[in-house]
Amino acid sequence: MKLSIIVPVYNEKQTVSQIIARIEETPYEKEIIVIDDFSTDGTREILRQLDTSGQSPSVRVLYHAVNQGKGAALRTGIASAAGDILIIQDADLEYDPSEYGVLIQPILAGRADVVYGSRFLSGPHRVLFFWHSLGNKLLTLLSNMFTDLNLTDMETGYKAFRRELFSRISIEENRFGFEPEITAKVAKLHCRLYEVPISYFGRDYSEGKKITWKDGFAALYCIAKYNLR
Repeated sequence: MKLSIIVPVYNEKQTVSQIIARIEETPYEKEIIVIDDFSTDGTREILRQLDTSGQSPSVRVLYHAVNQGKGAALRTGIASAAGDILIIQDADLEYDPSEYGVLIQPILAGRADVVYGSRFLSGPHRVLFFWHSLGNKLLTLLSNMFTDLNLTDMETGYKAFRRELFSRISIEENRFGFEPEITAKVAKLHCRLYEVPISYFGRDYSEGKKITWKDGFAALYCIAKYNLR
């Protein structure tokens, strides 16, 4: 069973080499598809050096000519994936590649088509941002009301999919609206969806966190857009 690890990257020069090294250490047949969304902080140069050096044989780097957003980067990566299972892996070290086994186990067991890693079920997590946590739970609640699912963490950045699902699902959102969009579309296809507990090593804005309150309002719009149309 081959994994396609999709890594969207934008201005992550402090962590991108570390996350790729951690993914390489995982004991799976895999390809690592890194999509640089027109970084301007030196990330692009790090990736070019990595890509040409051959130090990470599993890595393939794709480059956007303009900054488009996380959803657009995922769309590019998914279109290039050849594995049996797709895993979304952010480049900021908030999610631990050593937990891939937990994330993909329901798919390997033949019970799931999609698995979400929940930050709110159990496992260690850094204590940060009360209002962010409340906002995440509110967005998950509203999404659940539309989809009739009982997720605990719709906005999680750790998701795994059977690759063949994307022959039936197209990603339209360019930014962080990917999360409510994909959840609505998975629900409409009546996919077998599981949640598993994961660790979460959150970071604050001084460490490069990018999502803001504006993205929360965009998520509200996407919940309505993709569930009601």
